[in-house]
Amino acid sequence: MTVKLIDCAAMPLEKLYAAFRTCYSSETPAEIWEKIRTEKIGHDKIRQFIGDRLKTGHASPLEQVVFWFAISNVSRSLSHQFVRHRIGISFEQQSQRYVRFKENKLAYVMPESWGRAGLAEDYEELTAKISALYARALAAGVPAEDARFVLPNAAPTNFHVMVNFAEMLHICDLRLCVRAQWEIRRMVALMRAEIKKVLPEVAIYLQPKCGENRMGYCDESLEDWRKCPLGKVRPHKSVLFDLYNLYGSQKVRALSEREFNAVEEKEQL
Repeated sequence: MTVKLIDCAAMPLEKLYAAFRTCYSSETPAEIWEKIRTEKIGHDKIRQFIGDRLKTGHASPLEQVVFWFAISNVSRSLSHQFVRHRIGISFEQQSQRYVRFKENKLAYVMPESWGRAGLAEDYEELTAKISALYARALAAGVPAEDARFVLPNAAPTNFHVMVNFAEMLHICDLRLCVRAQWEIRRMVALMRAEIKKVLPEVAIYLQPKCGENRMGYCDESLEDWRKCPLGKVRPHKSVLFDLYNLYGSQKVRALSEREFNAVEEKEQL
């Protein structure tokens, strides 16, 4: 697996600052940018302001910072998960229809669990047979778009990805969690490491959702929380509800129509 950050938006911190500041200032965006360019607003103040805003959960300005990644030699199993992220992300993926793979070039991805189970040799034997059949199909005139039907989820693929920072936060929320499948978790960790090299100020917010800069607690099942190595340093949501029931003004209960009616009455709906 290879993950490389190709590019990111120029002046990303300044763009974030201007986007956030536009929402909270009587100045026009052009006036804000003039202060940035003339350094009337210093770098330290920009970083501090962005950090304060990120703590509020104000996410829309984060869409204005964009990253481009080149990702190669990941499995089709991973790609089926990755393309489920739709908002704030754009994919270009290697085609199995237009790319005719050579038999000796299909380097299948093999999970380490197969080796631990003592089945690595069987895995390699099967993928070798699939490669040979795929090559024979192409040689016999079967179109690549039909020959690909025999290729498994282990077949390798490549991506060119454009993703904004808001969606990158969401991806890390889900895919850095230890419950995520190992391959996509590794890929997202490498994406985070690439961003950290060029933009450490915002990379600290790229965490699993239980991170101190995200929700700060685990909202998965209690059973999964107990299995997680972070369970010792991150509370489970049930603990927070227990504390609320113990010290809150009333017990936690399901919302009823009475609560919804109260809101509608207050808002004169």
